[in-house]
Amino acid sequence: MPAPTTEAKEQKRRDTLTAFVRAEAQALGFDLCRITQPDSIPEAKKRLDEFIDAGRHGTMEWMAETRERRGDPRTLWSDVKSIVVFALNYGPGEDPRGILAKPDKAAISVYARNRDYHDVIKGRLKEIATRFAARAGADVKVFVDTAPVMEKPLAAAAGIGWQGKHTNLVSRVHGSWLFLGSMFTTADLNIDGPDIDHCGSCRACLDACPTNAFPAPYQIDARRCISYLTIEHKGPIDPDLRPLIGNRIYGCDDCLAACPWNKFASEASEMKLQAREDLKEPAIEDLLALDDPTFRTFFSGTPVKRIGRDRFVRNALIAAGNSGDRRLIARCRELSADPSPVVRGMAVWALARLMEAGEFSGFAAQRPASESDSDVLNEWRLAGAT
Repeated sequence: MPAPTTEAKEQKRRDTLTAFVRAEAQALGFDLCRITQPDSIPEAKKRLDEFIDAGRHGTMEWMAETRERRGDPRTLWSDVKSIVVFALNYGPGEDPRGILAKPDKAAISVYARNRDYHDVIKGRLKEIATRFAARAGADVKVFVDTAPVMEKPLAAAAGIGWQGKHTNLVSRVHGSWLFLGSMFTTADLNIDGPDIDHCGSCRACLDACPTNAFPAPYQIDARRCISYLTIEHKGPIDPDLRPLIGNRIYGCDDCLAACPWNKFASEASEMKLQAREDLKEPAIEDLLALDDPTFRTFFSGTPVKRIGRDRFVRNALIAAGNSGDRRLIARCRELSADPSPVVRGMAVWALARLMEAGEFSGFAAQRPASESDSDVLNEWRLAGAT
């Protein structure tokens, strides 16, 4: 019997290592694990450049600063040969849009209602990477959304799903609810093929967007996206968009939840990703009362903590202004004297929406804003009080 050729030996090694990493992924609770090559997303850089050049990244300057490294994984690490993409289901147990009909309650995006997924996934990827490196004798690097890695295009290239018209990843098995992570390695592995686009003529996600953040299918303008506005944007939010935000105080799930492929999705099995009861429908009034230490304690371990108390209360004040609930006036009045200018400004806006005209005029007569308090003074001007 002839001895195995070098090519056959190499293929057997690829098969063994590929099977090993898939088994490790399954053992640690990942729902999907597929593999692609670093040169599998040739169109990604062009699309990214168009997005940034059009200014659609808003104030996320880090995207422009790292665009060269984002466009090609080999720019990030020239020695990479295979990219393993892992996906973890975080599906909700119900349609997250139900809370939008409860204006006294605050809507927090499904992904942020419990432990920060970065921590959950990163720890598991490190475990896999450590064992894989020892088995393969290869170098590895793991990434979870914090490095300039275009994980959605890579996941699509690996066949985890496809990027839908809302630009998010869609899986035929898990719908829209997937967290992604990746492991770059110098080892040669068996490569998976991409899935095809199954959106067809459907435009449910586009039509569901409250702020019309999609200029066209497969394109997004972050400057109109509620997730960007409530999480990434640091200053005052465009007054024209505030009424459209409703009671969404951290992120937005509308375009994801509208996708028909979610009919095949199941609830997250990972307990750390299932919603905390106190984050499912928190009362806006309670959130307006949070000072910095209480905010940090209440949201400890969640993604919400990273935006800080002032930005969070800004969002809660927009929800208050949209609620029509006069019971929130007292809280908003207190916050009109808050140390944070962005909080004071949004408190003025909320009061202008909640108070009767004469009542607001009387409050405005004793307004705390000064000429040097530009953000707050601008809110008074918008409310017609100056």
